[in-house]
Amino acid sequence: MGSMIDFKRPDGSSCKGYVAEAGKGKPGIVVIQEWWGLNDQICGVADRFARAGYNALAPDLYKGRVTQKPDEANHMMSGLDFVGASDQDIAGAVKHLAGMGGKVGVMGFCMGGALTIAACARLPGIACGVPFYGVPPEQLADPARIKVPVQGHFANKDDWCTPAVVNDFEKAMNAGGTKPEIHRYDAAHAFANERSAAYDVACAGQAWERMMAFLGKHL
Repeated sequence: MGSMIDFKRPDGSSCKGYVAEAGKGKPGIVVIQEWWGLNDQICGVADRFARAGYNALAPDLYKGRVTQKPDEANHMMSGLDFVGASDQDIAGAVKHLAGMGGKVGVMGFCMGGALTIAACARLPGIACGVPFYGVPPEQLADPARIKVPVQGHFANKDDWCTPAVVNDFEKAMNAGGTKPEIHRYDAAHAFANERSAAYDVACAGQAWERMMAFLGKHL
């Protein structure tokens, strides 16, 4: 359904991304990749949003690199300039979608979930955020600074984005005066990825329905 495009970053350079369009004037959603890269699964999420009536853009944060190997994914994620990804790539994607008309939200999974929260804390022009099982370190983004609605989806059996990390994130947002909507699932990390061994069809379906209701309210 979608295609690869080049869009402008705030610094004037360009970034590639996968765009799936629902039409001019429709609300937009930035889809932020997992640590695997901009793969077919993430492009499929963008297509699903387009079918639901949203212009979706997934920026290619790894500049064409994609892997299925956890060690390589960890290496690529560790080497990512997270500030640049947030303040340039994602910011450019937000501006591109805003230019198509409608409000713009951000969402992402794992690394993309952490960057969703970072974008909500750091960037203007975002109407809401939906992170899945990812929270950034506080030096990248202070949750207390977030002033837009956030709906988070987290796994109780997650040894990376642990329940304790989620609790701290929720407390920090509450302390900043913006109460997030947090949903916890009796599932493992990556439960919403149909290509993962951790995929949980019931939890994934419930999370998608909750997200669509949330986006419908705020976008």
